[in-house]
Amino acid sequence: MTNVKASHSPTSSEKKYGVVTQIVQGMASSDGAGVKLKRVLGQPILKRLDPFLMLDEFGSEQAEDYLAGFPQHPHRGFQTVTYMLNGKMGHKDSVGNEGLIEDGGLQWMNAGKGIIHEEMPKQTEGKMRGFQLWVNLPSSEKMSEPGYHDIASANVPELMISDTAKIRILAGEFKGSPGAVKTQAVKPQFFDFHFDQEQSFELPTISSHNGFVYVYEGEINIEGKSVKKGQLAVIRFTDALLIKSAKATKLIFVSGEPINEPVVQYGPFVMNSQDEINQALKDYQMGVLA
Repeated sequence: MTNVKASHSPTSSEKKYGVVTQIVQGMASSDGAGVKLKRVLGQPILKRLDPFLMLDEFGSEQAEDYLAGFPQHPHRGFQTVTYMLNGKMGHKDSVGNEGLIEDGGLQWMNAGKGIIHEEMPKQTEGKMRGFQLWVNLPSSEKMSEPGYHDIASANVPELMISDTAKIRILAGEFKGSPGAVKTQAVKPQFFDFHFDQEQSFELPTISSHNGFVYVYEGEINIEGKSVKKGQLAVIRFTDALLIKSAKATKLIFVSGEPINEPVVQYGPFVMNSQDEINQALKDYQMGVLA
């Protein structure tokens, strides 16, 4: 694990810090064959945040909450990211990929022109917790070849940003260090921060991005706005983000360049027009989606 010194104060009086524009509480929901989860992005008060379509947090120590899993279902027109904090989840799809995500690992799947997959728990007891993020694709990539990439926890770069804090770089780049996943069409940032003690941390950001932080343990403060466990904060980015964390705080940070194209969604199909949605449905019904 590499050590990186955190910058705890602006290096220039000209530096501008990002601010929170909206705080969203995750809402109880279910998906797949009845898996209980918390829908954070993709709910009525925050339908999407270009280029991000959905963020779910799933987590339970009760096997009946997750055992039914996510049986075979189709996707077209976007990418899915599954990040496991705890537990084991198996993947199998219509183009022949199989994989297993375990504690700290992730999978990045490009649905592209079409894929049918399943995500099923590979445990019958114990804690299962993690996230699924949907990332939109530009029109030029919506009919791209489907693909799948799974990454073990040991292959996710980790950097110490202070004596009591670290970052796991899932995707994107942090201070010159590349993340575990490289995706060609959309290049988002996806970081997981762990703060053991109260501290302030300055995160360089990209002003043209849209994005958010989601606190899954503890609490943070951003420019006077408190963000508690189970809350997502939409950020207006500038030069950097100044995060003041409480003890034992964990959060994910996600940002990306907006695509700025029409979005027409019908369940697991995300395209640019209703005609394209109709075609996706027809292809699925005729068995030629993938």
